[in-house]
Amino acid sequence: MVEQGSSRGLIAVFGSTLFQLVGIFMLSPLLLLMLNQGGVSNTVAGLFAATTWLGIFIITPFASGLVRAIGRRRALWLASGLPLFTVCGFLLTRSLPVWFVLELLASVAGGLRWVLAESFIAEFAPPQQRGRLIGAYATLIGMTMVIGPALVAWLGVDSPHGLWAVLAMLACGLLWTMLIPRTPAAQDADTASVGLRGLWQAITAHPVVMLAGFVAGFFEMGLGSVLPLYGLSLGLAPGAAALLLSVSGIGGTVFAIPAGMLADRFTDPARGRHRLMLGLSGMLAVAAAAAFAVPAWPGLVWPIALVWGAAGGTLYTLTMLDIGSRERGITLVNSTSVLVLTYTLGALVASSNSGALLDWSPRLLFPGVLFTVATSACWALWRWRVPELQTPPIPP
Repeated sequence: MVEQGSSRGLIAVFGSTLFQLVGIFMLSPLLLLMLNQGGVSNTVAGLFAATTWLGIFIITPFASGLVRAIGRRRALWLASGLPLFTVCGFLLTRSLPVWFVLELLASVAGGLRWVLAESFIAEFAPPQQRGRLIGAYATLIGMTMVIGPALVAWLGVDSPHGLWAVLAMLACGLLWTMLIPRTPAAQDADTASVGLRGLWQAITAHPVVMLAGFVAGFFEMGLGSVLPLYGLSLGLAPGAAALLLSVSGIGGTVFAIPAGMLADRFTDPARGRHRLMLGLSGMLAVAAAAAFAVPAWPGLVWPIALVWGAAGGTLYTLTMLDIGSRERGITLVNSTSVLVLTYTLGALVASSNSGALLDWSPRLLFPGVLFTVATSACWALWRWRVPELQTPPIPP
């Protein structure tokens, strides 16, 4: 019964993630393009896009408390249903203040879903296949980042069916979410801390893993958002500069499953994951050092972008796998919440500062900061003493 429920749960989470995230990654560029066509300034449009991160920061400290109050499955239903409400609002009004409120609600739901879906994957996945399944989940997310914007381009920004297509995707995702089976009550439901105290306990339990999550967000998501600007500063044509983002995304998507499969094969999984994380941080440091030579050899920017995306994305997959192998129940939700927060913080730090660094010193200061971040992660992982893995008991 456990295996059947786990298989059904995995299929349901994968299916709901596919449709939900395709809808979300259609919605984000569609709304920004609609704002642009409506004459909204780039500054206001940028603040609108930043609302997504604000919503994630608002909800993650309270995710475990909400799970304790209504249960994991109902919380995921809420996270999947709320975006439907917001899209209906986008269809009914063009009021910019209302759009900001709706986008904040959608991002709150997205942050909650991010935490819960990853914790469900970690719990449903059989221990001997957890790495490859988490890698497959990361690959699926990468695919939705490509499919969503591609559907927007295919439908056309001026199409009256754009938001309706998003609504249909989100509705399909909600139906898939309804198929997630009941899960046993968390064994730590009455003992685990929630809220800010629970988050602090998760940070102190996995400090270096959370640092690795920050570095993953810094290089994969944060740098990915400014790679086109980096390409333009090197003299690339706008089309070629935009392709740097695709190269980085391909790296983060393609290498997740092989890394997960490799992690499954270690006789000592905890130390094996640690060595992989250390190696990936070393790759990021080498690529950052190579960026000093890019002004002289601009062609180096392509393999460097690939390494930043591949190593950053794979590093996040391994941090998710490490936490999923150690925790269960409310404690798992707490740890996943902190991982989401640190990844998001890394993305924010990189995206908010990289533009200024490119303006001030694209040849020295920009790669210098990247090298410092990567080598700091290497040092921390090198000094980290891997704790013994105690596999949580599997509920009957």
